Amino acid sequence: MASTVLGAVGTFILSLVLAYGFLRLRCRAVGHPFGPRARYWALFITVSTAAVSTGVGLIIVVASHHDPAAYVGVIVPGGLWFRRLPPERDRDLLPRSLASLLTIPFSQLYDRMGDDMQSWCDIRVRAASVKPQWIADAVVYYHNQMVGGLRDAKARTDLDGWRVSIMHKIRIERMIDQDFSAAQLRAELRTHPSTQHIRAFNEDDLLRLARRLESEALNELHLFLAYAYRLGYEKMLIYPFRPSPLATRVLRAEPTPREL
Repeated sequence: MASTVLGAVGTFILSLVLAYGFLRLRCRAVGHPFGPRARYWALFITVSTAAVSTGVGLIIVVASHHDPAAYVGVIVPGGLWFRRLPPERDRDLLPRSLASLLTIPFSQLYDRMGDDMQSWCDIRVRAASVKPQWIADAVVYYHNQMVGGLRDAKARTDLDGWRVSIMHKIRIERMIDQDFSAAQLRAELRTHPSTQHIRAFNEDDLLRLARRLESEALNELHLFLAYAYRLGYEKMLIYPFRPSPLATRVLRAEPTPREL
């Protein structure tokens, strides 16, 4: 009896560790399963998986009369690796079977992971949006934090592309602010694919062009940050580190703490 209890406890602990690891692997390149909003569903999934593993182990013990068989239950957490299991949202809006009921915790987890990522990106974009130059400085800072640890060539290329594009747009915005000639602006616009489509503009439209470029740079910074978050860089600090009083007032509109 004592060995059965010991085996059940061991199965639960080992299954809990395995469930945590498999869930992290499952969510890799998708988001952070233990973020502020997602962690409750992640804990529910890992603990439930460990409990099911323990139950399976005990059933095997009863059937086989071999106490060490309780550890066979640790195979259950491996089911978290199967990405075919949830979420299939459109099909599973109205659960009709046990299998579809299993999709509910995962669907909720994915939704909350998306909320965490959105909040994480928004607070950093708003911090950088106070000044146009901060947008370019921010993407350089975040890029420098990541580039040394990136082994994925495609990810590096994508991030480099956003960084160059953002810096290019902010450079043109500064040229407009410094009253560069229309010919110089057109020449600079032609140097990057993201602005080559801007064929002509009137000098009266320069302020509108500057706002457009700044808006596009902010959108690209958001895409950059979302990609970084999915790659696992959710611990990066907010840039700028010591925002002005104006930036502080802007950040107070976001209830999410700075350490997100």
